[in-house]
Amino acid sequence: MNFLRGVMGGPSAGPQPSGADTIQKLCDRVASSTLLDDRRDAVRALKSLSKKYRLEVGIQAMEHLIHVLQTDRSDSEIIGYALDTLYNVISNDLEEEEQEENSAKQVDDLGSQFTEIFIKQQENVTLLLTLVEEFDFHVRWPGVKLLTSLLKQQGPQVQQIILVSPMGVSRLMDLLADSREVIRNDGVLLLQQLTKSNAAIQKIVAFENAFERLLDIITEEGNSDGGIVVEDCLLLLQNLLKNNNSNQNFFKEGSYIQRMKPWFEVGDDNCGWSAQKVTNLHLMLQLVRVLVSPTNPPGATSSCQKAMFHCGLLQQLCTILMATGVPADILTETINTVSEVIRGCQTNQDYFASVNAPSNPPRPAIVVLLMSMVNERQPFVLRCAVLYCFQCFLYKNQKGQGEIVSTLLPSTIDATGNSVSAGQLLCGGLFSTDSLSNWCAAVALAHALQENATLKEQLLRVQLATSIGNPPVSLLQQCTNILSQGDKIDRRGSKVQTRVGLLMLLCTWLSNCSIAVTHFLHNPANVPFLTGQIAENLGEEEQLVQGLCALLLGISIYYNDNSLENYRKEKLKQLIEKRIGRENFVEKLGFISKHELYSRAAQKPQPSFSSPDHMMFDHEFTKLVKELEGVISKAIYKSSEEDKKEEEVKKTLEQHDNIVTHYKKVIREQDQELEELKQRVNTLTSQNEQLQATVTQQVSQIQQHKDQYNLLKVQLGKDTQHHNSHGDTFQMNGIQTEEVSKLKEELEEWKNKHELLQGQLKEKDSVIEKLNSSQLEMGTTEQFSQTSKFGGLEHNNELQKELEMLRSQIQLQSAEISKLQMENQKLQVMSEVKALSEEKESLKQHLDSSSSTVAILQDEKSKLQREVAESKKEQDDLLVLLADQDQKISALKIKLKDLGVPVEDEDDTESGDQGDEDEDGDEEEQD
Repeated sequence: MNFLRGVMGGPSAGPQPSGADTIQKLCDRVASSTLLDDRRDAVRALKSLSKKYRLEVGIQAMEHLIHVLQTDRSDSEIIGYALDTLYNVISNDLEEEEQEENSAKQVDDLGSQFTEIFIKQQENVTLLLTLVEEFDFHVRWPGVKLLTSLLKQQGPQVQQIILVSPMGVSRLMDLLADSREVIRNDGVLLLQQLTKSNAAIQKIVAFENAFERLLDIITEEGNSDGGIVVEDCLLLLQNLLKNNNSNQNFFKEGSYIQRMKPWFEVGDDNCGWSAQKVTNLHLMLQLVRVLVSPTNPPGATSSCQKAMFHCGLLQQLCTILMATGVPADILTETINTVSEVIRGCQTNQDYFASVNAPSNPPRPAIVVLLMSMVNERQPFVLRCAVLYCFQCFLYKNQKGQGEIVSTLLPSTIDATGNSVSAGQLLCGGLFSTDSLSNWCAAVALAHALQENATLKEQLLRVQLATSIGNPPVSLLQQCTNILSQGDKIDRRGSKVQTRVGLLMLLCTWLSNCSIAVTHFLHNPANVPFLTGQIAENLGEEEQLVQGLCALLLGISIYYNDNSLENYRKEKLKQLIEKRIGRENFVEKLGFISKHELYSRAAQKPQPSFSSPDHMMFDHEFTKLVKELEGVISKAIYKSSEEDKKEEEVKKTLEQHDNIVTHYKKVIREQDQELEELKQRVNTLTSQNEQLQATVTQQVSQIQQHKDQYNLLKVQLGKDTQHHNSHGDTFQMNGIQTEEVSKLKEELEEWKNKHELLQGQLKEKDSVIEKLNSSQLEMGTTEQFSQTSKFGGLEHNNELQKELEMLRSQIQLQSAEISKLQMENQKLQVMSEVKALSEEKESLKQHLDSSSSTVAILQDEKSKLQREVAESKKEQDDLLVLLADQDQKISALKIKLKDLGVPVEDEDDTESGDQGDEDEDGDEEEQD
C-alpha cells in the first residue's frame, strides 16, 4: 500500500518517478503479486493513469490486464477495473482538452491499433462475451462499453468473431432485458454497432425478438416525447430494417407496423416542440420510409403500403400533414413519407385524393400542397417534397392523372372563380416569373401525362387567355412561345432551368403521340427555333438546352406520321443534314446523358438537390432519355426506304396493337361479366346451401319425430305385453295387483250404492210432491184439517231430515270415490313406470351379457384363427422339408446307381414288403 501511495501522488522523500516508470512498476506488481488485494490496487492505479498515459498503459499493461480477466474471474472489483482500463486505452471518446494535449501522440489511430492487438487473439473477444453475461453491475457495464468501443474501431472483424462464437449474438440480446436502465441503454448502443452493414447479424437479432423489445422500450419512454433512448432505439431499428428484405417482411408479418401508429399522434397545439422530439419524429418518419422505399422489392413495398392504410397509419400521417404549428423540417419529412406510402398503390392514392385541408371552405390536400410548391416564399426543400408527393400520387395512377388534366379542360373549369384547381395552379406556376416554379410545374404536368396517350391528346384542347383582346392560344403553343422568348423575359433564378423544364414537358408530351407531334410541327416557327438552337456553338451551360432541343426534334421525327407535307420525316432529316449535320446532331443529343446532374437524377425517384441551381432533371425523364436516345440516333441515319419499311411495320404493329387492345377490352368486359356471374353463382350457392341446411334440419327433425313415435309405439306394445304376461306377479311399493282389483271392486260397489241411493232419493222426492198436492185438496172439516196438517208437517220434517242425511252420505261417498279414483290412477302410473324400468334393466343386462358373449366369441375366434394360421404354417414347413428330403434321397439314389450299387425303387420296395407280409400270412395259416 505504501508503494501505491507513492504512485498516486502521496508524500515521498525521493524524486517522483516518470509516468512510464510508474506504469512499468504497476504492471510488474500486477504480474508478480500473489495477494489479490495488491493486484486489485495496482489495476486501480493503472485505470487512473490510463486516460493521461493512454499509449504507455496500452503498450505495457494490455497483456497483464487480459491475464487478469482470465485468472481473477472470481473478484468482480478487479475485473471491473481491468475492463475500465482497457476501455480508456481503446476508446477514442476523449475530452477535447485531452485530445489537444495528446494531439502529438494521436497522429496514428491508437484506438484502432490497440483494438487490432486485442482482437488478434479471438479468445479475448469470446472471454469478453462471457464477462458481459455476468449480472454484476461492475463487470457487465464496463464489459458492454469495451465491446462497443471494439466494434467502433474494428467493426467487421469483431462482428465476424461474435458471429462464429456460440450464442454470441443471443447473449448480447439479453442486455435489452436488463432492469438497470444504464446497461439496457448502453446495450442498445452496442447492438447499433453490432448490426451495422451485416445482414446475417441483423437477421439473428431480429429473430431474437428485437422488434418487440425495442418497441416496448419506445412505448415505455413515451414514444416521440421520449429522450435520447428513443432515438437510439430508432437508429437500431433502422439498422435492422434498411436494405434487409427478410427483416422487413418479418416486421410486417409480426404486425409491428400497427404499433407505429401511436408515434404520430399530435395535438391541436404543436408549438414549442423540443429538439429531441423533433429528432425522434424525424427518425420515426424515416423508419416508415425504410419499409416503403422505392428501392425495395415491389411486392414487399406494396404489402407494407396496404398494411399502413388498413391500420390507420397513413391517415395519421395525413393529419400531421394538414396540422398547424408543425415544424418545417418535420412537415417536409412527413410529405416525403406520405409520398412513398402512396406511391404506386391505388387504394392509398385514392384516399390521399379524398383528404381535405381544415380550411373554410375545405380544399383538397393536393391543391394546398401545390400552392406551396409554386410559392417562391416557401423553403426549397419543402417545395421539392411537395413535387415528390405529387409525382408519387400520379405514379401508375391513370385515374389521378385524368382528374388533374380534367381541371385544365374547358368543360370542367369553374367559371365563378371561387375555387382554385390543381390545373390552374400548375399553369400559374408554368408561366410565372420564378424559374423554380416554372421547372416544378413543368415536371408535375409531365407526370400527369406519363405513359397516357389519351391525356396527351386531351391536353391539346386546353386554351389559355394570354391578354385582353387577344385570341386564346393552346397550352402547347404557349409553352413553345415562352421557350423561344426565354432570354427576353426577366426571371428570378436560372433562365436555363425554365427552358429545361419546358423542354422536358414537351418531350414527354410528344413522345408516343403522333397527334401532338403534328400540332407541334404545325407551328412554322418551332422547327427553325430548334435547328437554330442545336446548330449554335454555345457555352457549357447552354449545351444542356441544345441536347434537349435535339431530343425534341428527334421525337418529332421518330413519332412523325407524315401527315404534314412540309414536315415529313425525310424532309426533317434533310434539314438536319444541311443545317446541323448528322454527326453534330448525335453529339449534341449525347450531351444529356453525359451531364453530371442527369446521372444524379437517374439514381432515385425523389428529387433531392443541394441547391436550386442543381434542379435540372427529373428521374422519370431520365428513363425516357435512355429509351429514346438510341432509337433517335438510328432514325437520323435511316434512308427513306427504310423509313417506309419501318412505317409499314409500325402500321402492322399498330393494327396488331389495336386488335390486341380490342380483344383486351372484350376480355376485360368478359372478365367483368364473369365476375358478376361468379358473384351471382356464389350468392345462389350460398342461398342453396342455406336452403339445403334448412331442409336437412327439417328432415332430421321429422326423422326424430318418427323415431320418437315408433319408440313410443314399441313401448306401448311392450307395456301391453308386459301387463298381459306379468300382470299377476307385478308389485309396486308393497301393493300387489290383487289389492288394485279389490279396490276396483269396492269402487264398483260404491257406485252401485250411489245409484241405489239416488233412486231412493228420487222416490222420496216424488212422495213429498204427492203429499204436498194431497194437502192442498184436503179441507172438509176443521178437525180433520188440523189433524191432517199436524200429521203432514210431522211427516214432512222426518222426510226432510232423511233427505239431508242421504245427501250427506252421497257427498261422503262421492269424495271417497274421487279419492279412490286418484289412488287408482297413481297406482297405474307407478305400475307402468316400474314395469318400464324393470324391462329396461332386464334388456340392459341381456345386452351386457350378449356383448360379453360376443367379445368372448371374438377372442376365441381370433385365437382359433391364429392357431389355424400357425398350423397351416407348420404344415407348409413340413411339406417343404419333405420335398427337400425327397430331392436329397433321389439325388443319393442316382449317385449310388452311378457307383454301381443296386438300389430298389420305392415302388419295388413297397411291393416287396407287401409280398413278404403275404408269405408270412400263409405260413401262419399252415401252422
